[in-house]
Amino acid sequence: MSIQEKNDVLNDTITGSKDLRVSAKEKRLINCNTVDVNQLMPLKYKWAWEHYLNGCANHWMPTEVPMSKDIELWKSQSLTEAERLMIMRNLGFFSTAESLVANNIVLAIFKHVTNPECRQYLLRQAFEEAIHTHTFHYIVESLALDEGEIFNMYNEIPSIQEKDQFEMRLTQDVLNTDFTTDTFEGAQKFLENLVGYYIIMEGLFFYSGFAMILSLHRQNKMTGIGEQFQYILRDETIHLNFGIDLINGIKEENPELWTPEFQEHLINKIREAVDLEIRYAQDCLPKGILGLTAPMFKEYAQYIADRRLERIGLATQYGSKNPFPWMSETIDLGKEKNFFETRVTEYQSSASLTW
Repeated sequence: MSIQEKNDVLNDTITGSKDLRVSAKEKRLINCNTVDVNQLMPLKYKWAWEHYLNGCANHWMPTEVPMSKDIELWKSQSLTEAERLMIMRNLGFFSTAESLVANNIVLAIFKHVTNPECRQYLLRQAFEEAIHTHTFHYIVESLALDEGEIFNMYNEIPSIQEKDQFEMRLTQDVLNTDFTTDTFEGAQKFLENLVGYYIIMEGLFFYSGFAMILSLHRQNKMTGIGEQFQYILRDETIHLNFGIDLINGIKEENPELWTPEFQEHLINKIREAVDLEIRYAQDCLPKGILGLTAPMFKEYAQYIADRRLERIGLATQYGSKNPFPWMSETIDLGKEKNFFETRVTEYQSSASLTW
């Protein structure tokens, strides 16, 4: 056999013969069994690759954020009991919620999303969820808090437990050994999982906590925690946008799934989640603090829910206004921390690309 013939055999082994190669048109977000490997090229869903690149460009680690001012303030008498309760409740929820998202990505979503570029992003997101879990461990350790108290709140605080159980039921359904997206019912159940985690968990359940902590940050209190929440919020914004693109992409490729009955089912799920989020806000702010009250978060949860419903083509439900307009500025600005100057700059990795 000649060298050229050997090369041809090797190329066929690596890339597949010409007849087995997959074009971009053959790729699908779910139920695509044309290849057995993660054949990334040619790209079909460039939005997924763009989200992956944006995630890489925004890389950060919690241990790069100084906590000395937070430690000093926490040990002082300057924080009110209401402020301390709000911080503790948020740490209690986020410390377990991030791991639930990671588990769902690795154990449920990754298996059934068959597109390679989407899987590339999911791997990146899973690592970011690990960073977020690391962040809450770092905060708890820095402030010398009772680890058992914080990480066990999902068992002891009903409003946190209800939100976690709401999400875990969605993962459990997809983890059943006989689950498949090949059936009509299975594909709808998988879409419900995506809505439950991207729209509800990351797009709704997280945002009250973000507003609470960043409101303290705006008052120059607990600035280390506030900066870390800014980075988490920046990550979550990309997570949410990816999830919306994924949901809308599956809808477009499988329009038969988006029945009026299914749409109503999803709306009811989101309305249930809004009620859970309102109860959580009441637990975090039973008496309110400067500039924040539980009724404001009822309005905020409803406002956020309407925005998420719009993004996936569902009818808005509440018509509430945004009581925290400054949050939109925080979300929209693409910022990266300069850890040496302890201020936010507009710098971004020079390796990042724009489509």
